[in-house]
Amino acid sequence: MDELVINTIRFLSIDAVEEAKSGHPGTPLALAPLGYIIFDRFLKFNPKNPRWLNRDRFILSCGHASMLLYSLLYLYGYDLSIEDIKNFRKLGSKTPGHPEYDLDIGVETTTGPLGQGLANSVGMAIAYKYLSAYFNKENYKIFNHNIFVIVSDGDLMEGISYEACSLAGHFNLNNLIVFWDNNGITIDGRTDLTWSEDVKMRFRAFNWEVFSIEDINNIEEIESKINLALKVKDKPKFIEVKSIIGYGTRKANSEKAHGEPLGKEEIEYARKFFNWKYKPFEVPDEVLNWTRRKLEEGEKLEREWNLLLKEYFREYPEMEKKFNIFLEKRIEEKVFQKLRNVRFNDETATRNAFGKVLETIWEDLDFLIGGSADLSTSNKTFVPKLGDFLKDNPLGKNIHFGVREHAMGSIVNGIALYGLRAFCGTFLIFSDYMKPSIRLSAFMKLPVIYIFTHDSIGLGEDGPTHQPIEQLAGLRSIPNLIVLRPADANETVKAMEFAINYKKGPIALILTRQNVPIIEGLDVEKLVYGAYVILEDESPEVIIYASGSEVYPSMKACEILRGIGIRCRLVNVVSFELFKSQSEDYRNYILGKNLSNVLRVSVEALSGFGWEEFIGIDGLKISMNEFGKSGHYKDLFEHFGFTPKKIAFRILSKL
Repeated sequence: MDELVINTIRFLSIDAVEEAKSGHPGTPLALAPLGYIIFDRFLKFNPKNPRWLNRDRFILSCGHASMLLYSLLYLYGYDLSIEDIKNFRKLGSKTPGHPEYDLDIGVETTTGPLGQGLANSVGMAIAYKYLSAYFNKENYKIFNHNIFVIVSDGDLMEGISYEACSLAGHFNLNNLIVFWDNNGITIDGRTDLTWSEDVKMRFRAFNWEVFSIEDINNIEEIESKINLALKVKDKPKFIEVKSIIGYGTRKANSEKAHGEPLGKEEIEYARKFFNWKYKPFEVPDEVLNWTRRKLEEGEKLEREWNLLLKEYFREYPEMEKKFNIFLEKRIEEKVFQKLRNVRFNDETATRNAFGKVLETIWEDLDFLIGGSADLSTSNKTFVPKLGDFLKDNPLGKNIHFGVREHAMGSIVNGIALYGLRAFCGTFLIFSDYMKPSIRLSAFMKLPVIYIFTHDSIGLGEDGPTHQPIEQLAGLRSIPNLIVLRPADANETVKAMEFAINYKKGPIALILTRQNVPIIEGLDVEKLVYGAYVILEDESPEVIIYASGSEVYPSMKACEILRGIGIRCRLVNVVSFELFKSQSEDYRNYILGKNLSNVLRVSVEALSGFGWEEFIGIDGLKISMNEFGKSGHYKDLFEHFGFTPKKIAFRILSKL
């Protein structure tokens, strides 16, 4: 039976790749025994309820081998049909070329960009460690499961794997089990073209327990090594698995088996090699009878867990409310009451305003955890009284990620995938280091909060290496990501309130290092419109669109222009994305579509890329067209033309 199921997985995979005329058949051919043993002997899941909270998680980090995952999910009873397998890589199918986050069919995260799935798993393990410490009692292990991950050579070559796995070992994330498919092949050829390190020694240095499986086709060896690994309770586990890519074909052990269909002749060769007598996409009845037994087993596991949960609530009734708050991601009214009392009267850096908000409300948000990539005192993401997340203090809410921006972004994605709310912080300039993780967060619509401080040339003396220019425009270009750049400290409070309430995708808060004045009369409740009018004269001749720290000098520039008889409208543009979601009538009003002979101006101490939406191609951009310089921020604003007088002068010159 084992051999029959393993070969079913192999042939479903190569038949689907052949039908699609594209895909990666070599790894499913090699890894079918490993995938089978994990799903059949070890993985705890309920296909009828793929969202069951206490399920084991399975992540295929080498997402190019997606047909291995789809074949397993189909055979074990998830909501995939044989037609879905046949539609592999076709438009609108449930089986895209790389796995896309979809819990309804058992896909735990989007993978394909190598290293991301592995780093996501570290975030899941952090969330597990926190929640198990929060909820579990001596006789009630509400959270009690493992996270299984398959990675490729390419996953481990990516720098993100070093960052994430180093942190996993440091935190003793002991329910994490990673299988390394050591086949020695990448797209360009053998891995020894570029790679000669001792990978197992690297993971031992990371504080992982390391095992090896010498022959992937020896399922007894696979099973025994996994059992040995599961006995290790004090650190994460790394299992080398020696495999042969394209096993059973004449392309075996070659890069030619990696990323293209095998072709009819090679598939025929494989059929003879494995003595496979079935037609394409044919699944023997006895295979489904065997694998689908897990449907009943999974329902039984969940029923038993539900009974345990019921007894737990009976003995610890105070935990039931907290459990429901966690499940619903509900924010209690006391948080909003505290937010209403956070107000600023003196000029304040918006990063400091964020820090004050976090310090005020974080203790009431038990299911929000996060931190910074070694910049917590600069990003204001650190609240000492809430403790540090450490191997011996899993209830600490401050996560120190170290100088690991890329992994940090992916780890918070994993935390969010697991069900907690998560945030992370760094300087805006270093958002570039974590761009792939931000993109995947937006792709999966995860409610992650990014704190990006030191948001312009206003950071000053650290100079052009640290002064962001093009980064904000890049973030605004990412679909599903809402970017908020508040104008002052009070609007920052509202921005954070919006962020913790928003559950449809990620939020990026763009915050200043330097103090910015409080804008009197600013109606921060209008933040939800994305852009709103602050000053307005009848029949304006000039409309100024400004964001963040440039709103106040733009307001003073308006006063100068008004003083010489020029009528102005000033619009605070907090969020391009929220503005785009407003009604056509509102957008037309803000854009002044009914006005003629009006000059539209954008003011932002970053790249002007993207402001055409507001000012058109004939408008005036007061922006950065070069990299910054080292100096005091006031001198820089004077030098680059972001003072009230220089803004007014540029507008007058254009008029």
